[in-house]
Amino acid sequence: MKEELKGTLHPLTLVINDSVRILSSLGFEVALGPELEDQWHNFDALNFPKDHPARDMQDTFFIKGKPDNILRTHTSPGQIRYMETHKPPFAIVVPGKVFRNEATDAHHEMQFYQIEGLMVGENISMANLKGVLLEFFKQLLGSEVEIRLRPSFFPFVEPGLEVDVLHNGKWMEVLGAGMVHSNVLENAGVDSKKYQGFAFGMGADRLMVMKYGVPDIRASYIGDLRFNQF
Repeated sequence: MKEELKGTLHPLTLVINDSVRILSSLGFEVALGPELEDQWHNFDALNFPKDHPARDMQDTFFIKGKPDNILRTHTSPGQIRYMETHKPPFAIVVPGKVFRNEATDAHHEMQFYQIEGLMVGENISMANLKGVLLEFFKQLLGSEVEIRLRPSFFPFVEPGLEVDVLHNGKWMEVLGAGMVHSNVLENAGVDSKKYQGFAFGMGADRLMVMKYGVPDIRASYIGDLRFNQF
């Protein structure tokens, strides 16, 4: 009798499932958004200036004949859509596929997956952000994991941060984060004088690289079943 072959989940699916499970255990609710977005939710509501480079054709996939429709460049529009229909306090995680018109290499692809986090309430601080991220990475990668926060700039947060994780003796940039900009809260109908919040967006592909030792993220999209043996 032949040995029965059993299917396995893709490493990217595994790391997304693990990430959502961990954040759900920390009180985050799963929220989803469309991959085909309008420019208001993808750019304007998130405080992107009209002349921001991300709006250029070389960075964003536009739909021919429909200039207001684009393939979302990040999962952050999910924040806006959720805040438009819910009142604080809340905490959500938004997993999904995003698209960037950029050159591919071992750490970049034109389509990839992000995991977005948002927490809004009356007394949310940077300390809450650091605590959530540290606990997340401890559960995902092990209790000895180290993270560091570096100042950075993103239109939708102020102050903004980049977060690195110590992986195989080297620091690897994994996500951008920060305190939600007051303009973003107001654009979504949230009173920025009463509520504050933090947001973060991490690349699931890079989490997969760290967790499973994948040498090249492009291999996860070519349909080779041997890749599922990581």
